[in-house]
Amino acid sequence: MNYQGKKVLVTGAAGFIGSHLTEELVKAGAEVTALVHYNSNSNIANLKYLEPHIQSSLKIVFGDITDSFLMNQLSDGKDVVFHLAALIGIPYSYVAPAAYVSANITGTLNMLEAARSQKVGKLVVTSTSETYGTAIYAPIDEKHPMQGQSPYSATKIGADKIAESYFLSFALPVCIFRPFNTFGPRQSTRAVIPTIISQVLSDSKEIRLGSLDPVRDMLFVKDTARGFMLAGLESKSSGEVVSVGTGRGVTIGEIVEMVQKICGTNKPVIAQNERIRPEKSEVMKLICDYSKAKNLLGWEPLYSLELGLTEAIEFMKINKPEFDPSSYAI
Repeated sequence: MNYQGKKVLVTGAAGFIGSHLTEELVKAGAEVTALVHYNSNSNIANLKYLEPHIQSSLKIVFGDITDSFLMNQLSDGKDVVFHLAALIGIPYSYVAPAAYVSANITGTLNMLEAARSQKVGKLVVTSTSETYGTAIYAPIDEKHPMQGQSPYSATKIGADKIAESYFLSFALPVCIFRPFNTFGPRQSTRAVIPTIISQVLSDSKEIRLGSLDPVRDMLFVKDTARGFMLAGLESKSSGEVVSVGTGRGVTIGEIVEMVQKICGTNKPVIAQNERIRPEKSEVMKLICDYSKAKNLLGWEPLYSLELGLTEAIEFMKINKPEFDPSSYAI
């Protein structure tokens, strides 16, 4: 994939998916400006895992997507902007919905207006399969109705619709890119697969989780990053919603079994009520129909769930989690 010489901005570059996308863009020849959420310690989070020569080629900027002035400045002269910065934790959205509106809706509006005023060549806005809610039919294609089953998903629906309006109203070249459940190295243990892996690898006698019944389509992060990059290059993706996933659904319980098989363990699983979403908020089934991504972008998943889990496990063997995954934190 040729990004040679292209000037690119990645918001949320220090996040899980953002760091992988940033890494692959540099390898593909892009000149990358990486927006990292401002913090007093100049902590670059997941970008610290990048090879030194890749880190040194980045222009790292600390800031906040709610700062419209900075977003306008950073978008100047960019060929492609990938907008990944967002508040993503579903449990915290029950506690602080206003913060999600500010980051996810207002932040996306700032990026859209910046891209419009600076005449950015292409803007890729990150959506989520959570916008679909529990499947009315499966596998889920882009025509599936949206359901705001959490404040998080509601704000992402709002962001997607504002992006759609900027294409229809102003002909802004924007693609709404909608990954299903991405996993892999560098993911926080607030997410379910790293939570499972870290507890399997720990000295604990048991694994503490929420519901084991929800079905998810787990997409390896390198496949997700490749999809983003294809969407950024393909002019036909402007004005389109593009979903990426594997088309394979597995329950959380099945993922536990797979991880334990790879690691050679057989720990009992203990359900904790505090980890379970409110009944009407739980999304029970998400499986992707990625036909549109295949036809429009030439994208298909390359990693199996088993291979991706193996890579994630190897990463977590080397890198200790930032907090104790057996203790629930929203």
